[in-house]
Amino acid sequence: MLNIPDLIANRQLLMVGGKGGVGKTTVASAIAVAAADSGRRVLLISTDPAHSLSDAFDRPIGDRPTRVWPNLTALELDPDTEVDAYLERVFSQMKRYIGPDHVKELQRQLRLSSQSPGAQEAALLERMSRLIEDSQNDYDLLIFDTAPTGHTLRLLSLPEVMAAWTDGLLKHNKRSEKLGKALAHLTPGRSLDNPMSDPSENALEGLDDRSRELTETLLARQRLFHRTRRLLNDASHTAFLFVLTPERLPILETERAVNALKSAAIPVAGAIINRLLPEDDDSAFWATRRERQSRHLADIDQRLKGIKQLRLPLFEDDIQGGDALQAFAAKLVDPA
Repeated sequence: MLNIPDLIANRQLLMVGGKGGVGKTTVASAIAVAAADSGRRVLLISTDPAHSLSDAFDRPIGDRPTRVWPNLTALELDPDTEVDAYLERVFSQMKRYIGPDHVKELQRQLRLSSQSPGAQEAALLERMSRLIEDSQNDYDLLIFDTAPTGHTLRLLSLPEVMAAWTDGLLKHNKRSEKLGKALAHLTPGRSLDNPMSDPSENALEGLDDRSRELTETLLARQRLFHRTRRLLNDASHTAFLFVLTPERLPILETERAVNALKSAAIPVAGAIINRLLPEDDDSAFWATRRERQSRHLADIDQRLKGIKQLRLPLFEDDIQGGDALQAFAAKLVDPA
């Protein structure tokens, strides 16, 4: 059986994911409360565009760290805000390397990039990576309440769209030889396209001061992602938990996601099967629903073979507010 207290005590990073609507925010919040009650300093972060942490704790949270429980701070990252901030940093860095007559073209390229597939994931990845590094002294455990499964998998696969704005700029900027020279010194295969290449393979030899400054900026971001990937692959540091309900679509989506994470060598600690029906109602309606649930649970056992499970009952009422989350957390920590 999946041992939540062990994960709480022995990991520094937990990621909770699953299909939208299965209760992953409630589970992530309850795990955070349980960890905080055990004495760990916890930062709970939502990367889901449809933020529900505020609803779970029944209080406003937003994009600033907010104390929601003793030892527990929460934060909701807004993807659009992160994209805007990310591209503004890019613009500030890049405009020093082009002529005044190319500034509008740079701005146009960045506006296009903000709408491109993967832009949110790239911006969120950088913010998450910096939070993971910058929070080590202030928190014992970081818990990410991630976006629905497909979005999260794109995030964790480190999308390559970060190269798009650079390529677009190079096509239109005839005075970008220094920029091209800097990019040419990145890793073989263009490491900007492959952020997880080994940064030690990069060279700065032969670059002038301005090209060196740009290249070092790009390499710093590359190294940041490289360190994050090492942590995500470290089973002693990181655990990924899936939340699903005993229904066909969440089961199929979770199976695909588990296989994708295994291929990326990201450790999957277990699956939490949420909202199991009560056993003490003998009406024909509930008997039929329980029989269908039993078939789905057997399907989960087959499809997620080798993945530890924890099964949780359907509660009578919505789980909202710190006290309700604490009661739910008790089921996570001690299902008996």
